[in-house]
Amino acid sequence: MAETLDPNVADDAPLTTSKRTDAALDAATATLIDKPDQGNADTLIGRSVTINKPRAELYAYWRDFTNLATFMENVEQVEILDADRSRWVVKAPGDTTVEWVAQITEAREGETIAWTSVEGADVPNSGRIDFRDATGGRGTVVTATILYDPPAGIIGKVVAKLFQREPAIQARRDLRRFKQLMETGEIATGARNRRLLEEGKN
Repeated sequence: MAETLDPNVADDAPLTTSKRTDAALDAATATLIDKPDQGNADTLIGRSVTINKPRAELYAYWRDFTNLATFMENVEQVEILDADRSRWVVKAPGDTTVEWVAQITEAREGETIAWTSVEGADVPNSGRIDFRDATGGRGTVVTATILYDPPAGIIGKVVAKLFQREPAIQARRDLRRFKQLMETGEIATGARNRRLLEEGKN
């Protein structure tokens, strides 16, 4: 009998931290995000960061998808196709790129942006970005939840990790960079980042 998780009765831990992967995937696609129509999206990740800025400001910056390449290291380009669709070009291991068209499935001003890739995506994916007030007036908690089908399955995940382009690693970095950009107006770069950039690994 398949194991199930009820997010309404479970503890406060995010579904993305569950060791019961299949049950967490089922619960996430039932309550949080749509599963892409193509591929076998079976990798669920979630990352959060607290940013000392109001929700409305952070939402507005993120909602203009052309801004995302300013802090997402591997995003080469986001082209707006219409009010709900955008074409993404993203760096992949081995000096290659992957592309997909994302369709917005939910947008609530100052709260949530959700999407799913449409048919023909190199990396089928879906997810959501949630913006909620942090406790104690400390700004906003931004949470990214992403479901994707890694190219070449588990082998693709291992290769991507070697090249530091695995989405779980990148989501953490990108949220940290978003925090820096929003709070200070710039993104700090160290010697290590410059070296990785020159080697094409960043």
